[in-house]
Amino acid sequence: MKSSGRAFARRDVVAVSLAFLLVVAAFVVPHLNLGIVTPLINATPQRLRAFAGTAPIFGWWNVHVGWGTVPAIMIGAAAVLAGQSVAQRLPWRTVPWVTWATSCAWAFSLAMIDGWQRGFAGRLAARHEYLRQVPTVDDIPEAVRTFADRILDFQPDSWITHVSGHPPGALLTFVWLDRIGVGGGAWAGALCLLVGSSAAAAIVVAVRALADESTARLAAPFVAVAPTAIWIAVSADGYFAGVAAWGLALLALAVRGTTRLPALTAAGAGLLLGWAIFLNYGIGLMALPAVAVLLSARDLRAALRALIPAVLMALTVVGVFALAGFWWFEGYHLVQERYWQGIALDRPFQYWSWGNLAAVVCAVGLGTVAGIGRAFDIAAIRRRSGLHLVILGALLAIVCADLSMLSKAEVERIWLPFTVWLTAAPALLPPRSHRWWLALNVIGALALNHLILTNW
Repeated sequence: MKSSGRAFARRDVVAVSLAFLLVVAAFVVPHLNLGIVTPLINATPQRLRAFAGTAPIFGWWNVHVGWGTVPAIMIGAAAVLAGQSVAQRLPWRTVPWVTWATSCAWAFSLAMIDGWQRGFAGRLAARHEYLRQVPTVDDIPEAVRTFADRILDFQPDSWITHVSGHPPGALLTFVWLDRIGVGGGAWAGALCLLVGSSAAAAIVVAVRALADESTARLAAPFVAVAPTAIWIAVSADGYFAGVAAWGLALLALAVRGTTRLPALTAAGAGLLLGWAIFLNYGIGLMALPAVAVLLSARDLRAALRALIPAVLMALTVVGVFALAGFWWFEGYHLVQERYWQGIALDRPFQYWSWGNLAAVVCAVGLGTVAGIGRAFDIAAIRRRSGLHLVILGALLAIVCADLSMLSKAEVERIWLPFTVWLTAAPALLPPRSHRWWLALNVIGALALNHLILTNW
């Protein structure tokens, strides 16, 4: 047993070392001006830097501090020093709430390192963002009905970049906020922050259903102060991730029979996941971790009892949009065309195919990478361990998204619906090592946010 434990520990160190080297290479290669590099990545260093100055992270080098610096350091330090003991002592009902509150405070503090306007209120009001399009929507039914017609670029009424790149649900969300009197960047940022940070609570709830309460408590500190929070507070993708996370969490509760009303819970899962695919086309890949949840069911009947109402409710959402005049698959095909009308051609796949993965490492932290290595446990997979399967499902979704060539750069935010689930992986590590791995994640997030002015 001891030799087996040492072997696992060596694997953890090897996995983290390889991930670290991947990140270093991804940061260094775009700045090399060697003859061998240019053909290797099919781009000159200048071409790469023109669209990602701090590749593989989308942003600019800018060593800075802000009034969020001290709170972020304090929250991170408290999580490292006391997170484990607090998560173990709290009554279970309060654990998801405290995890959510901590995640929210952590994400907001990280955003405030860049300042109120630049780091929070102004992000979603930028030139290519949704809020710039909101004032042009006078007739919501007409906007939905003609949505697909305005996706392609170089038309007089083409949607701006982010609106065109997503189904209408994303734009509708911010239009509805404006209609009820809470328009503007600060309110939009608050929505993304609250819903996005709630993903931490959803993951803890799901881990308890898929594994056990002890494992969920071990996961809580990691998901509460995950580096993914850097992009949750200031991007609509945080909102998307929160919606999808609760959909998957409800599915886990229904499949594992840990709710009194499994059919209703499964229907809620279908509603949220159905809405999620009308927020972001890529969330269709959440079908992979959803299948992983279904595979973790105790028997086939339990899986079917959850699957049927979930699918029916998701199809209802699809039907409502179809009746309103928007067909998801038409939008998806047009978005692919729009993508290749833009900067996609200037983002070489030879670099981003692996640079994307380096961005994922930055987004989840090296401590999380150590936990991900533990997910490849053949014995656990054979006994259909839910946590292992969901982590592998999220990894598979990332691989599929990467190979699609539709996500080159900016994946630290685009892939949030998948990466937030990876942050629970360190719960699989030996508890005695948790503080060190958590510290590594926190230090990485603080360093990244203080050295790079991220675009999101």
